Amino acid sequence: MTHPLNQLFEDQSIIIKIQNRLPYLFQLAEIESSRAGRTGMEAGSTREKIIIALLIYKFGEENVDTNLPITNPEADVKLFNIPISIKTITGKRLSGIKLIWTVDSQKAQEFQRGYRPSCDMILVQINWGDRGGLFYIPLVNQIDIFEEIGRENYIKLPKAGTNPRGVELSQDAMIRLINKSGSKYIPIEWKKHSINISPYKRWVELWKED
Repeated sequence: MTHPLNQLFEDQSIIIKIQNRLPYLFQLAEIESSRAGRTGMEAGSTREKIIIALLIYKFGEENVDTNLPITNPEADVKLFNIPISIKTITGKRLSGIKLIWTVDSQKAQEFQRGYRPSCDMILVQINWGDRGGLFYIPLVNQIDIFEEIGRENYIKLPKAGTNPRGVELSQDAMIRLINKSGSKYIPIEWKKHSINISPYKRWVELWKED
């Protein structure tokens, strides 16, 4: 059975829309979550909603389940009841992709010992002023690479004595994943638009309503 996400990467009209609209929408997300010129952590949640909205646009709201617990360690949404993880990374290098957010080193080690890929992945590589892209990495590819290189090489634990922000997917694993047959890619030129918008305007307008 063909995974429905393949349709997203084979529909030329959707591909063009993603290439044209995703940088603009992600820029809006950054503006709305910025303070004193710095992008806040909440931008990640907004980016996730933008990708979920893309799935709803393409496949219909009735086929996209967003009612997943926030404590779910991996899946962010279900498409036709298939769990999907949504990841975003900024920069040229595909490194620093979080599998779990934790500042507890013991929990990080426990996570590594118990982890096994459990859902398909959508990855957005944001690279302002250059090329990045939208990737689809099937679960079967994740399991293949996980078993091929082993969990110690697949998962990057935070260095001892540092202030860790989470457990990461290793850069070696990520490179293998995106280059493996069956993984999909839509190239995106991350050009910024001239946007004059206040992050508070929408909320001010809502306050004005009777």
